[in-house]
Amino acid sequence: ETSNTYTKFTGKDIYQEEFDPWGYLDTYYNLKSGVLVTDGFLDFALRKLHETFTVHGVKGETLIDIGHGPTIYQDLSACESFKEIIGADYADRSREYFEKTVRNEPGIFDWTTVIQAVCDLEGKGTTVEEKREKLKKTVKKSIKCDVTKSNPVAPLVLPKVDCVMSLGCLECASKDLDSYRNVLKNISPLLKVGGYLIISEILNCTSYLSGGKRFSCLSLNEEFMRSAITDTGFAIIDLEVIPRKYDKEQYNICNHDSSLFVLARKLRDI
Repeated sequence: ETSNTYTKFTGKDIYQEEFDPWGYLDTYYNLKSGVLVTDGFLDFALRKLHETFTVHGVKGETLIDIGHGPTIYQDLSACESFKEIIGADYADRSREYFEKTVRNEPGIFDWTTVIQAVCDLEGKGTTVEEKREKLKKTVKKSIKCDVTKSNPVAPLVLPKVDCVMSLGCLECASKDLDSYRNVLKNISPLLKVGGYLIISEILNCTSYLSGGKRFSCLSLNEEFMRSAITDTGFAIIDLEVIPRKYDKEQYNICNHDSSLFVLARKLRDI
């Protein structure tokens, strides 16, 4: 099956039933062969997250990490700038895997090299052990979250937070561009006015393989992302796109051509 075949929208229930955390991690974050490692995305994301919490000074009480899946790399810089991180994901298996990873349980995916890379970026001489400890102290829990609902964390009602972060999630949760705009409208009320939104997505991707199953992905581009974010009441502070390092074999696994990172500030409720 080629990567440009149309993939029927794989909604939240398919993630709940069929998403395999280990298969996903091995395909995308394996340090030797992972698609998002070899294409340059992981280094890009770590650098941009580091800049966000240092150069741009994003900090506060609480950050919600939406659609974290089974990865923790996105919280390694954030845990230095926030007192509390709340994970949020729709798939129970991903939430469970995420919590096990935060607790550093045996047999889970090994993030040691990535943790070390973040410590090196920070340049404070923090050890991998200290960073793991910090992560564990800061990431309080992972809650059920459905970004297609007007209150994504229903039935919970959370106090508004200082930062909402979502990496590589919303494009998989939205079946078309209007849905994507709606998802942004749904997550905005979780944030205080003046709070920060961090979004990273891969661009021009229609589907991706994970654990032997093909999942749909909404094809996004920079122009659309700029308008969708500003139309939702945000001011863009930082936006960077990097081209993907091309690998023909991996293109069939995931057919994106570039990666995007955005930091925006909420100006108003809409």
